[in-house]
Amino acid sequence: MTAKLAPRPLRPESGFTLLELLVVVMIIGLLTAVVAPRFLGQVSRSEATAARAQIDALDKALQSYRIDTGHFPTSAQGLSALVTAPSDEPRWRGPYLQDKVPPDPWGSSYQYRSPAPSGREFELMSWGHDKAPGGSGDDADIIK
Repeated sequence: MTAKLAPRPLRPESGFTLLELLVVVMIIGLLTAVVAPRFLGQVSRSEATAARAQIDALDKALQSYRIDTGHFPTSAQGLSALVTAPSDEPRWRGPYLQDKVPPDPWGSSYQYRSPAPSGREFELMSWGHDKAPGGSGDDADIIK
C-alpha cells in the first residue's frame, strides 16, 4: 500500500516588507550624512598635504639647480628650467626632476618668482583649492 503524504501547511511568503526596506534606507542615509562630511574633510587635508610635499620636492630640485649654476632660475625661466636647460645657462647639469613639473593637486601650475617680493631668493606657491590668491581653509595659499 502506498501511504498518502499529508499536505504541507501553507507558509507566508518570505521576504522584506516595504517598511523594513524604508528603515534600512533611512539608516544608510543617516550614516552617509554623518560620514560624508568627515570623509570630504580628509580629502581636502590630503590635497594640501600633497601640495606641501610637491613644493618640498620642487624646493630640493631648485636647491640642486642653484648648487650647479650658482643661482636660482629667474621668474622668466620658471620651473621649466628644472627639466629643460635654459639656453643661457652653460653650467646646467639637470634635469633636476624626473619628469615634467607636476601641477598642484587642484590642477593648477605652481607659482614661482625669483627674486620674491618678500626679499627672499625665491617664492614657490600653490593658490589652493580656489585657484586664486588669498583665501582660508581649503582655499588657503601654500607658500614656501
